[in-house]
Amino acid sequence: MNLYTQPMLREDALKDKVAIVTGGGSGLGKAMTKYFLQLGAKVVITSRNLEKLQGTAKELEDETGGKVLCIACDVRNWDEVEAMKEAALKEFGRIDILLNNAAGNFISPTERLTHSAFDSILDIVLKGTKNCTLSVGKHWIDNKVPGTVLNIVTTYAWTGSAYVVPSACAKAGVLAMTRSLAVEWGKYNIRFNAIAPGPFPTKGAWDRLLPGDMKDKFDLAKKNPLKRVGEHQELANLAAYLVSDFSSFVNGEVVTIDGGEWLQGAGEFNMLEDVPQEMWDMLETMIKAKKSN
Repeated sequence: MNLYTQPMLREDALKDKVAIVTGGGSGLGKAMTKYFLQLGAKVVITSRNLEKLQGTAKELEDETGGKVLCIACDVRNWDEVEAMKEAALKEFGRIDILLNNAAGNFISPTERLTHSAFDSILDIVLKGTKNCTLSVGKHWIDNKVPGTVLNIVTTYAWTGSAYVVPSACAKAGVLAMTRSLAVEWGKYNIRFNAIAPGPFPTKGAWDRLLPGDMKDKFDLAKKNPLKRVGEHQELANLAAYLVSDFSSFVNGEVVTIDGGEWLQGAGEFNMLEDVPQEMWDMLETMIKAKKSN
């Protein structure tokens, strides 16, 4: 049995905590929500699709015995975010954790994008994260209670990436917000950290990014130094640690969990991985011949 598919923290690690997970109805948001529940947290999940949220909530409550509150919320809309926060406080009396996971992305040459398509990604990822952070953060500050924010970014937040330019711009902004507020709001005992996940395939996101048989042509396991993709539990383990009190001195950090994928793409000579052994033997012989001359 692989340990990386197993829960990591002790079972009471998030006991009595209340977490808001945006985009918590599916994919990685659902995986993180499930683990938070298993660790004793009560979780508010939000997205625009209330029906999907309700299905997820029932499934997770049945599996974990935990308590899930579903709230339909478009994070781009300030009034809806404020209403979501108030509903969470009314139901649970407190908020301890905000996980900004809601996102949107699609692959496209930038010149093919309309201005509104570009805006839609910026609005969900950057503006949505800002709305939730300001709304919940102001509540924490006004009431002098501590809080923890965890943002989901990406490795191309610092490198940039062709063909996902709106997402790269938005995620870079979220990363800057994470590091900036970690310093500014540390005095209020509010921590900010981020996770930059690599390939953790999910049905919805990967079908949009790599439709049809493109998933087979772009085998993400083959281009990873560890020759595999991530397990959802691995990401959930890291997220749970970063929102728990065990990480109370971790602030302003971004943790990459991608098997070394972005470093493989960054190194100038990393493509030499594809050179066969016979060619290395030939090169070595040639180099030795030059040295002896």
